[in-house]
Order: sequence, then C-alpha cells, then structure tokens
Amino acid sequence: FPITATLGATALLIALCIAVPLGVLAALYPNSWIDRVALTIAVVGMAMPTFWFGLMLMIVFGIMLHWLPISGTGTPLHFVMPALALSYYSVPIIMRLTRAGMIEVLASDYIRTARAKGLLPRSVLFKHALRNAVIPVVAVAAVQFGHLLGGSVVVESVFALPGIGYLAWEAINAADLPVIQAIVVVLSAFYILLVFLSDILNAYLDPRIRIA
Repeated sequence: FPITATLGATALLIALCIAVPLGVLAALYPNSWIDRVALTIAVVGMAMPTFWFGLMLMIVFGIMLHWLPISGTGTPLHFVMPALALSYYSVPIIMRLTRAGMIEVLASDYIRTARAKGLLPRSVLFKHALRNAVIPVVAVAAVQFGHLLGGSVVVESVFALPGIGYLAWEAINAADLPVIQAIVVVLSAFYILLVFLSDILNAYLDPRIRIA
C-alpha cells in the first residue's frame, strides 16, 4: 500500500500542478491559443490509453535518453515516469472543471465589485476568484485520488512496481479471491475516507457549506 499511495499522491500532485494553472489561463484568455492548447491537452489526455503513454515514456526517457529508470522502486526517480503516466488520466477532468469554474466566477457580480474597488488583479484572481472556483476541484481531486489508486493496476504492471495494483493483477491471474476481496475493501474504505475529507475541506473553504 505505501508504494501505491506514494504513486497516487505523486500523480495527483502532478495533475493538479498541470491542470489548475492551465484551467486558470484558459479561463483568463477564452478562445485564445492558450485555451485551444489547454483543450487539446484535455482531449488527448482523455483519448490516450495509460499503458501506451507509459510505454512511450519508457522508450523515450528510459531507453533512448537514459534519464530515468524504467522499473523498480529503489529511488524517487523510479516513481517519475509511472506518476506522469498515471497523472495524465486526471489532468483533463481537473483542467476543464477549473476552466469552467473560473469562467463562471470571473463573470459574477462580486468580482466586478472587487475590480471596481481598485483591488489588485492578483488579489482579485487568487483571493476572490480562484478560492471559489477551486471548491468543486477539491471534491473532484479526492474522487480522482481514489480512481488513481484503483487505476494503478495497469501502470504498476507496466513499470513493475510492487504495489496494490500489481498485487491485484497477480491475484486476478491466480484466481486468488480472498486477496482480491481484501484489495477491494481497502481501496473502497480509502475512497470513502477521501470523499469525507474533501467535504470537510470544502466546508473550510466555503462558509456557506458550513451554514447548510
């Protein structure tokens, strides 16, 4: 489980670092080349199979360039390519949700009021707009973390990582039903915990949720 949790957390962090800035830029400059590039990345990410992307990373960065190891868990570098391959699954969803939320928030009355009061654009963007637009992203990120943990079967098999996903693959091949049931129970419990924590974090970010 520590290997799978490390892989999932790293993949989610990479996805957030890529998707949230792209979503914000796409919302600030709608119908521009930045918006088109962001939407292209989203479409490609939704269409690209995770195992194929992982194999391409192995060929380019592991075999051709010799920058990163292609299997094992000896060093933090061993998690770079698996985390990249796994994170691309979540980038389109988070990016499109951030973009839609920012476009809606930037068109709201309180943003126009903040600009009319002479607040700095940076303050309007990060303190007022992004904080409200990121609320649904928090919930989706928690759900995506659960999906990344469950979806690590393919990535761990491709990169030979001895995590829960690889264990599940071996258990399925061996028809080891008790191990499969245990993995499903553990991942389901962790998934429920993530959704619960995301609700608590959303209540902290938005006082209206606490009142409700």
